Amino acid sequence: MKKSFQIGSAFVGLIVGAGFASGQEVMQYFTSFGIWGTVGGLLATLLFIFLGYTFAQLGTDLQATSHKSVIYHIGGRYLGPILDILITFFLFGVAVVMFAGSGSTFQQIFGIDTRVGSIIMVVLTILTLLLNTTKIINIIAMITPYLLTIIFIILIYSIFTMDLSFPEADTMAKVQASAAPNWIIGAFLYVSYNLAAGAALLIVMSGGVKDRKVAGMGGILGGVMLGGLIILIHIGMFAKIDVIAGADMPTLALAEQIHPVVGILMAIALLGMIYNTAVGMLYSFIVRFIAPDSKMYKPSVVIIGLLGYVLSLVGFTTLVGKVYATMGYLGFALMIAAVIAWFKKRKPEKIETRVSQNF
Repeated sequence: MKKSFQIGSAFVGLIVGAGFASGQEVMQYFTSFGIWGTVGGLLATLLFIFLGYTFAQLGTDLQATSHKSVIYHIGGRYLGPILDILITFFLFGVAVVMFAGSGSTFQQIFGIDTRVGSIIMVVLTILTLLLNTTKIINIIAMITPYLLTIIFIILIYSIFTMDLSFPEADTMAKVQASAAPNWIIGAFLYVSYNLAAGAALLIVMSGGVKDRKVAGMGGILGGVMLGGLIILIHIGMFAKIDVIAGADMPTLALAEQIHPVVGILMAIALLGMIYNTAVGMLYSFIVRFIAPDSKMYKPSVVIIGLLGYVLSLVGFTTLVGKVYATMGYLGFALMIAAVIAWFKKRKPEKIETRVSQNF
């Protein structure tokens, strides 16, 4: 159970980037639909549970050291290589976005120059990746309970200090900017968007587990925690929609309203989530090409990390627009492929044979 919780926490830690923890993504995909956003959160939870379970078990069945073998298995001879290339590109792209985002966050919260903030995050990421795989997963998993605690404090405060009636809050929520035409598409888009980024590391983490039940439970726990966070943040923001409407970082605005100290703790959580995502994405990208025990691994970490920093100088907003524009579509392709793989339910021995034919 401990290993399952560790896998689940690391999965959450990877997906919960700055956009999630700040409340901005939850606002656009869930809260902007008012009370129905809660139902959207429940739908997203079920999708994360199913897909987390499926990808974790596939990773164990193949004893995957990178996402490649699983992607080739579920995508087949023709779609597999395309998904592999796209996922690999996005892993590096998201890491670069996190470096740029850390610069913006350091500047907004602590007044540090964006370039210096980005350098701090790049150095921390490189140093972490020079550790072994188990330590990397442990570090990513450790930050998740901390974030859950902060979000829970914000939720309790929001509910008990709610000044609006439900109809009033519902009306105000629905005039906020939305990323989807309705709550159903919003839930699917949000899951697919995050799956494109999170599936690779979940596969790698599960590849080091021998027991597929342990891995599968890790995927389920990760899905439950992700869904729980979405619903908690959504309810907290819905209750205080009159306070955080139009805010760039809604959860930070709520935290600062409780107490300046809580605001600082939330700011640290935001940076922790950026760090988690940067580490997870860059690690998954590098092990796609170079084994962690290879002599080339450590030099590659330094070179690729520094390259990521150079590219991050393009700017956070520009990068988000370019990198994230098609991630939702890639995620949909992964979701469909995972569902097909689920129904086929091939045995591990057959899976290995199929994959060997695709290489």
